[in-house]
Amino acid sequence: MRKKGSIAPKTPVPPGKWADLSRRIASTLVLLAIGLLLVAASGVWLRLGMAVISAITFWELAAMTGWRYPRLHAGFGRWRPIALAVIAGLSQFAALMILHPLAWLLLAVPILAGLPGALARDRWTYAIFGIAILLVAFGLVGFREEFGLGFVLWLMGIVIISDTMGYFCGRILGGPKFWPALSPKKTWSGTISGWIGALIFGTLLWLADWGDIALIWCSPLVCFAGQMGDIAESWLKRRAGVKDSSNLIPGHGGFMDRFDAVTGAVLAAMLLGILVSLPAVN
Repeated sequence: MRKKGSIAPKTPVPPGKWADLSRRIASTLVLLAIGLLLVAASGVWLRLGMAVISAITFWELAAMTGWRYPRLHAGFGRWRPIALAVIAGLSQFAALMILHPLAWLLLAVPILAGLPGALARDRWTYAIFGIAILLVAFGLVGFREEFGLGFVLWLMGIVIISDTMGYFCGRILGGPKFWPALSPKKTWSGTISGWIGALIFGTLLWLADWGDIALIWCSPLVCFAGQMGDIAESWLKRRAGVKDSSNLIPGHGGFMDRFDAVTGAVLAAMLLGILVSLPAVN
């Protein structure tokens, strides 16, 4: 029995389904700010920006794959992943400055340099995610300079629309989970809503004569690839036993958390460019 005049203990209030809305808004703003700065830049500044992002995400990847370079002195400690990040950033910048098919060979340098230091079980994980990070920066610069600002904004728009539609429709409609073992919050309703949002976005661009008809079918495909990029990073974090890729963005995770869907979308666009003609976006 509670004594007279005492204060009853507060019952913990379970987090609501909109508890992470502020985090989601902040994430979108961060993505918009960085994305717009990079796509508006050109020349050496664009390349430098992408190299810096590659270096930061490599640092996060190294930390999540238990990267330790065996030949470095033990006192080097936490600086080991930073050394790998510097190698990745310099290799990326050099490859982007050359921007020649043979420059792709430079992207192998941080992969080969890092393989001996990754945990045995994570070497393939490190290699695959590392290649994805480097190719995305290479692809974004290529898209920006070959297809123009409109194309890059289309890619960013697909990612943002998919994320926004998926979040709100998933919370409102609920229903079966899309892949509960890897991403317990994602639902089929939110996932499909992202596809529909991307389809509408591509259709509106075509109707407004801001691109060709290929936007209608390319947009949902790029959207799905972005969602798979998000799922892939969720798998990596669960494997590493961490909630976020880092705490570089206070309260909102790391760079890999912000660019996981962009990674999937850009890689899909690069693949589409090899298999078929990419859509024109004015």
